[in-house]
Amino acid sequence: MSKKTDAKALTDKHHALVHSEQKTVISHVQREVDEWFLNTIMIKGVDVPFKYRRKKLYKSLQNQQVNITYYPTNETVAGFEIEIMKIVRIKVC
Repeated sequence: MSKKTDAKALTDKHHALVHSEQKTVISHVQREVDEWFLNTIMIKGVDVPFKYRRKKLYKSLQNQQVNITYYPTNETVAGFEIEIMKIVRIKVC
């Protein structure tokens, strides 16, 4: 399958998923939580954080163009509910 076909197949199968291409990462933070590394990125022009987990540290994505497949969800922080985007798939362009 080609890259676009993979993303299209995912979004067709799961209607809540959103696919965006060539988005610029303006901030990338990694922190260790239990046995995972929680990655949080901010995308240029978007005020909502995008999060994903990996088993190992990842190279910095700051100032990189990425294609991402994600779905919106909510997270409670200090008693406040905030919107986040949970990344299912991320690829550097």
